[in-house]
Amino acid sequence: MSPTRQPLLRLAHGERVPRHEHPHHQLAYPSHGVLEVSTDAGTWIVPPHRAVWLPTGIAHAHRAHGPTRLRTVNFEVGEPGPGFAGPVVLAVSPLLREVVVALTEDGRDARRRERLRRVALDEIRAVDELPLHLPVPADDRLRAIADALDADPADPRTLAEFGRAVGASERTLSRLFRAQTAMTFPQWRTQVRLHRALILLASGAPVTAVAAECGYAGPSAFIQAFRQAFGTTPGRFGGRRPAEPATAV
Repeated sequence: MSPTRQPLLRLAHGERVPRHEHPHHQLAYPSHGVLEVSTDAGTWIVPPHRAVWLPTGIAHAHRAHGPTRLRTVNFEVGEPGPGFAGPVVLAVSPLLREVVVALTEDGRDARRRERLRRVALDEIRAVDELPLHLPVPADDRLRAIADALDADPADPRTLAEFGRAVGASERTLSRLFRAQTAMTFPQWRTQVRLHRALILLASGAPVTAVAAECGYAGPSAFIQAFRQAFGTTPGRFGGRRPAEPATAV
C-alpha cells in the first residue's frame, strides 16, 4: 500500500486484519472502538483517544473489540519521525485527532495533505507514550503462566503457586519475568487484567462484571486501578465516543 494513501476502515466487533507489514511508518488511530495490535513481541491495546505508532517492517495484526473505526496515516521512512524502535501507544491530543480525521477524508489536495502530515508528525513527537504493551515471554514456563492468566485473568495464584504448577521456583520465575518482559510479575499481571478490562468494556460489559472477571476485589479497586492507568473511570471510558467533525467520513 502506498504511503500516500490514508485509509479509513470500519471493522465489526471481533473482525481481524491479517498479519502484515508496511514499507513505511504508520499511525493507527481507532476513533471508535478498541484496537488490539499483535506482534511477535507482544500485544498492544489501543482504546479511543489513543493511537499506536507502527514502525516500518514490523509484522503485525489487528483485531477490533466493539465496532471500530480505524484511521491510519502513513509516513515515509526518511521523514523526521519520533524514532520509536517498536510499536508504541500514544496519547492523542485534540489537534492530532482533528488532523488524522482530515487526512483520512477524501478530497484533500496534495499540498494541504503534506502540511497536515507535518503537523501530525510534530504532534506525535510531542504527545506522551503510554504503558499499554503486554510483552510475550519466551520461556515455556512463563508461557504456561501467561496462558493460565489469559484463560482466567482473575486467577488468584501467587507466583510461588504458579511455580509449583510449572516446575520452577518463585525466585527463578521472578528473575525471568524481569528479564523477558521488563516487568515484575505483579506489574505484568496488572497489564493482563487491564487489557482484558478494556476489551470487556468495549463489548459493553458493566463495570461490576468487568471488575469481577478481571480479578479485582470489587468495583472500587478496579476503578482506582483503571483511573491510575488511563486517567479516566471505566464508566466514562465505556460510554464516551470521540467527537468528530460533521464532515468526517
